[in-house]
Amino acid sequence: MKKIQKFAEPSVTSTYAGEFAGQYIAAALLSARTLDNKLITIHPNVKFKEVLQKVAVDGIVQDASCDFVTSGSVVLSERILEPKELQVNLQLCKQEFVDSWEALQLGYSAFDSIPANFNDFLISYVGGKVAEATEQSIWQGANVNGQFLGFETAFSASIAAGGSTAVLAAKSGSIVISGSVTSANVLDKLNSVVNTIPDTVYGKEDVLLYVSTNVAKAYQQALAGGAIGANGWNNQMNVGEKPFNFNGIEIVLCPGMSASKIVAAQKSNLFFGTGLLSDHNEVRVLDMANLDGSQNYRIIMRYTAGVQFGIGQDIVYYGAY
Repeated sequence: MKKIQKFAEPSVTSTYAGEFAGQYIAAALLSARTLDNKLITIHPNVKFKEVLQKVAVDGIVQDASCDFVTSGSVVLSERILEPKELQVNLQLCKQEFVDSWEALQLGYSAFDSIPANFNDFLISYVGGKVAEATEQSIWQGANVNGQFLGFETAFSASIAAGGSTAVLAAKSGSIVISGSVTSANVLDKLNSVVNTIPDTVYGKEDVLLYVSTNVAKAYQQALAGGAIGANGWNNQMNVGEKPFNFNGIEIVLCPGMSASKIVAAQKSNLFFGTGLLSDHNEVRVLDMANLDGSQNYRIIMRYTAGVQFGIGQDIVYYGAY
């Protein structure tokens, strides 16, 4: 007689704190597409705040002489990367997930990686949601509940404030441009952004064109035909993915960006900070069955996250100002 293997309903109460929670926090935060693809610089161990020092030097080369003569100028400035404390307090019905977890254990799943226990399964589920929220905040975030200040808000504020250190607004000639991006104008918009990139930045190996989803779609459609000829790029028309490259600069899709936004920057000039070793980190999974007899479980996460840019004059932003 064939025995039918049955799985006991899992008990999931567990607590991880400090750096022990870091591995779960990292899996959640760093799964955000911008971070997972390493499109910006990640500072993983910012416990409270970190000073990003910028050094600008000018005129340092001079004719040789026997004496030591100070040459040029050195200007030190700084920006503060201060991750914000965030949390997840979530209650879900256990039974809705037990069947899926048992299917994973039995092998009836397309997942490559099977969670070792029900704890990991629950945390990975919530971690995916945290990654989506993190991706949104990296670009669109504001100083409101559940978000941290994102790049788009910071860039717009810098441009509005003006000055010699401000982020550069994309221009067509001498005119600042913005507005919707479509397949009919995407090549012109990208060309204006690239033309605004300072000569001191253009050609650096880590310069990228960060684009929103609708801009990426418009670019693919433009290369499929019409904008560059009846048959499109390489005579492929609508077949296959077209190169995400504009005049030698790689284009990267960032789903967290709001519509019709483009950023030209070095990824070494954009920073994400979190405290994976911080004492504030906490991941807690509570099985409520032993407390109130329900089939609910609660997942609690506490972590920090935030972004900052370095040298504003090395960044070009096409968006709302």
